Amino acid sequence: MTLLEMLILNKKKSSIIAVTGILAASLFIAGCKDRSAAVGNAQSAPPEVSVVAVKPQHVALSTELPGRTSAYFIAEVRPQVSGIVKQRLFIEGADVKAGEVLYQIDPATYQASFNSAKAALDKSEANLVPARLKAERYKDLVKINAVSQQDYDDASSALKQAEADVEAGKAAVESARINLAYTKVTAPISGRIGRSSVTSGALVTANQPAALATVQQLSPIYVDVTQSSADMLRLKRDIASGRMKSSGVAQTPVKLLLEDGSSYPLDGTLKFSEVTVDQTTGSITIRAVFPNPKKTLLPGMFVRAVLEEGVDESAILVPQIGVSRNTAGEATVMVVGNEEKAEARVIKVVRTVGDSWLVSDGLKTGDRVILEGIQKVRPGMPVKAVASADRADNAPAGSANTAAAKK
Repeated sequence: MTLLEMLILNKKKSSIIAVTGILAASLFIAGCKDRSAAVGNAQSAPPEVSVVAVKPQHVALSTELPGRTSAYFIAEVRPQVSGIVKQRLFIEGADVKAGEVLYQIDPATYQASFNSAKAALDKSEANLVPARLKAERYKDLVKINAVSQQDYDDASSALKQAEADVEAGKAAVESARINLAYTKVTAPISGRIGRSSVTSGALVTANQPAALATVQQLSPIYVDVTQSSADMLRLKRDIASGRMKSSGVAQTPVKLLLEDGSSYPLDGTLKFSEVTVDQTTGSITIRAVFPNPKKTLLPGMFVRAVLEEGVDESAILVPQIGVSRNTAGEATVMVVGNEEKAEARVIKVVRTVGDSWLVSDGLKTGDRVILEGIQKVRPGMPVKAVASADRADNAPAGSANTAAAKK
């Protein structure tokens, strides 16, 4: 190849490379313009948010309150006569029936007193017979002046004294019989008996302060819970205004949660609420009765009672994920206004119902509350509202929890 041919070939290669570079640069610039246009279009489009429409709901409200169980009946077993305990006749922790003998106190001295009183009664009754016959004879003789009036009066007096001796003897026999019977210490009520404080051979005294044992009736059983007086006033105010309907205290069912979080299978009924407020805690005591056939509930257990307060027929519920707090601690939500723009709104919440807040003020029927996408919007920003499929009906109606939310 000659020198001229080599120069011509190199010139052609340089031209091809230059043309290729120009084409690549043109394509790169065009791509950047397309991307910039796409980004600009994306930034100009309003952000998409998930909303739920507010509407009144029929909600049964209840309150969860802490409490303790207590025995339905409780009786302390004490001796009514003094003596030595000869035998304990029950098993600690067992169920006993009313009238069942629990302890046997040595009856020897009381049996002797009973025998003595009975013998004295027999003697008095024996003395009564001649006294009555003598008085009857003198009654006839004094009419014919066979005996003096004084003799008749003495005979009548002796008869009355003999009759009084018989009555006194009967009373002494009855007293001795009662004391003898008291040597058998019986269960005053039916229930479960606890541990014994004495053993065989112990000396006990009549009406001593220390109980020998305690019997408690466990079925049914009481549950005493406390409620703040402020909550009680709020409930009464809602019922009086007609905002909430109640079925009445006598028909109020109560559910129970045990210490381990499990639910007690049987429902109880509300019996009464205390008439005075505890000055130290500002609360009142509410008592409910629960059936306890399997003795699952024992006195002194910590439980949580769920009391049905009533029904709010126009409750407004907002899912908790859509509610936040501002710097002042007020509950706020983001809603979509008429111009499809986001706006912040302060609301008042009362309590939680399931996974929703019960709202008392700040929202009305038809308001669209933003649930998802809140972090992408600011007040006054246009948004694209999309109905939340899984929360179209707000939160399902349920039971309110214990604590009322701070307003």
